Amino acid sequence: MLEGLKVIEMATYVAAPAAGAMLRDWGAEVIKVEPLNGCPMRRFFEGMKSNVPIEGNPIFTLDNRGKKGISINTSDEKGADIVRELIKDADIFLTNVRPQSLESAKLDHESLLKVNPKLIYCSLTGYGLEGEEKNRPGFDVAAYWSRSGMAHLTQRKGEEPLPIRTASGDHITAISTVSGILAAVYERTKTGKGKVVETSLLRTGIYSLSSDMALQLKFGRVPSTKKRDEQINPIFNFFKTKDDRWICLSPRAGGDYDLPKVVRALGKEEWLKNEKFNTNQARRENAKEFIDEMDKAFSQYTMSEWGEKLDEQDLIWSPVQNLKEVSKDKQAIDSGAFSEVEDQDCDENYSTVSSPVRFHNSDDGPKGPAPKLGQDNFEVLKSIGINEDQINELIDRGIVGNSQK
Repeated sequence: MLEGLKVIEMATYVAAPAAGAMLRDWGAEVIKVEPLNGCPMRRFFEGMKSNVPIEGNPIFTLDNRGKKGISINTSDEKGADIVRELIKDADIFLTNVRPQSLESAKLDHESLLKVNPKLIYCSLTGYGLEGEEKNRPGFDVAAYWSRSGMAHLTQRKGEEPLPIRTASGDHITAISTVSGILAAVYERTKTGKGKVVETSLLRTGIYSLSSDMALQLKFGRVPSTKKRDEQINPIFNFFKTKDDRWICLSPRAGGDYDLPKVVRALGKEEWLKNEKFNTNQARRENAKEFIDEMDKAFSQYTMSEWGEKLDEQDLIWSPVQNLKEVSKDKQAIDSGAFSEVEDQDCDENYSTVSSPVRFHNSDDGPKGPAPKLGQDNFEVLKSIGINEDQINELIDRGIVGNSQK
């Protein structure tokens, strides 16, 4: 689909590389420019104690599969020159390097758009390209999760905030990044001009909770996160089954629309005549009593049995699954959520996570393993007119890394 698009990715960690991985899955050529010591995610498992030898790096592979890899010291003027030379025929430059470092190396958007006026220059930062904090470093747990208000919003009163799971905010931000890049690519087909595309962990975090933020902006407050027995809409909740599984029940239109279906599934039609339970307002006023009765009802049958009963009423519900269960979930598998990937440090292929979009009748999966550090130095540098002797000299000078094939 994106064959013919050339991406120069100068990025580390997760969010920007994940965006590059999606573009590569969908057919673009992606050249990953790493520092001489490589992306820190290559060393994700270092320092972890394990009685079993760890083969492969599924974390690094996930976000770098199929890319070409070169290692360049871009803090050296000659190293930055190599990147500028690569930019001349590139379509997209993708980076999460902080603005001050890019300006110092003359790899900022003003400099590179002079080299290639048709370039789509995408900057992914913690906090954006404007404002006093534009050079502040940021990970998703800080900028996306905590600064955006999400950590506080999911924290119940009196309890400690919880950290976000590994790179969750990074991967959401990668989706917004790819969306912005492809919109700019489309605009270029009409204008012939390049564009600066800017995404940040902070802005994506705020957008992720935009329904709550919209309430805050309009009314100056939002409901707090409450315990199960304190819910404003107690029917919209989690309930434990006979076999100690949890079900998420999510009725439509606040609950009144689906109430007849819920009580039929539970065998509690008499609740429709119970003034404590038969309206949203009544259930809110009697939340603890209502949830106690719901708990008693759900404790009578297993998850599987409840699934049949709830499906008979066409209700919106889901099991609360752990990741082992998700990995074997037939519907997740049928949806294309998982792909097979190569890993140069493993003898066998293994399953990984697909990009979040499926394109029918297209090859939209991984295009090979993640590159070893600097494995394509000679191929890529020769393509811009640097011969083998010159490359070896650059290696000796510490400007280009030693290739690892």
